[in-house]
This record gives sequence, C-alpha cells and structure tokens, in this order.
Amino acid sequence: MTYVLNVNGTSHSVDVDGDIPLLWVLRDVIGLTGTKFGCGIAMCGACTVHLDGQAVRSCVTPIADAASAAITTVEAVGATEAGARIQQAWLAEEVVQCGYCQSGQIMSATALLAANPAPTDADIDAVMAGNICRCGTYPRIRAAIKRAAGAAATGEGH
Repeated sequence: MTYVLNVNGTSHSVDVDGDIPLLWVLRDVIGLTGTKFGCGIAMCGACTVHLDGQAVRSCVTPIADAASAAITTVEAVGATEAGARIQQAWLAEEVVQCGYCQSGQIMSATALLAANPAPTDADIDAVMAGNICRCGTYPRIRAAIKRAAGAAATGEGH
C-alpha cells in the first residue's frame, strides 16, 4: 500500500506493507540512517523518533500507525528549540562515548524538555530509563539535560 509520510517536514510517498516498522521505512526506504536498530522489541530506545512531538520506539511502530503523524528524526530535531539546546548540551558535556544509542537518547531528552522545561532528577530518570547506554554515560546524559534546561531558563541557546 502507498503511504504519504511527513518526515522532518518533507513529504515522502512509500509503497510498503502497513505492518512494516517505521524504523525500516526511515532507514531502508527513505534513507535516514540516524535512527538506529537496537533490540527490535522497544526495550533499548536506540530507535526513538517523535510522532507529533511524542517519543516513540520506531522498531515496533507499524507504518500504518505513523502515516498520519508528523515524524521527526534525529536528523532534524536540532531545528526545534529543545532539540538545539539538547544537542549543544550534549557537546558541552561530552556525552557521547561509542555513540550508538545517542540518537535515541537525544530524541527522548528533547521530548522530555519540550514537555517539561524544568525536569527534576526523578523526571529525567523516569523518561530516560527506557534508553539503554552500554557505555554507561548516564551521569553525562543527566548533566546535559540539566544544562539544556538551565539554558532554557536563562534564555540561552535560542
């Protein structure tokens, strides 16, 4: 079946089965490879994208369920206010080690800040718990989210 997807503000017509996961359409059909495959069962968060601003696991989201939503991937999240602050904070805190999980981490952190511009440690832990980092950069991830939230509070990074 043909679906018209709004990905990062651009329309893409794709001819795929409705039950194919969004992850594979993004990577293999559209060619946006920033979203990573991790576990395939929505447990690791590497495949996180935004559907209408909400963080979802694209490895288990059928394309038929995503077709009516505005889809944002890591390739375009920096164009959003929260995404730009998160990316700047990620660099300032030197979060990345191997980097494989980072697109999903950034997408979850951006959705958190967009919904809650002043998250507590408990808020951060609750949202980010679904994103696994095998390198263990969790303290730097938390510090980056706090830095980005602080930049929002002071008006920096706009």
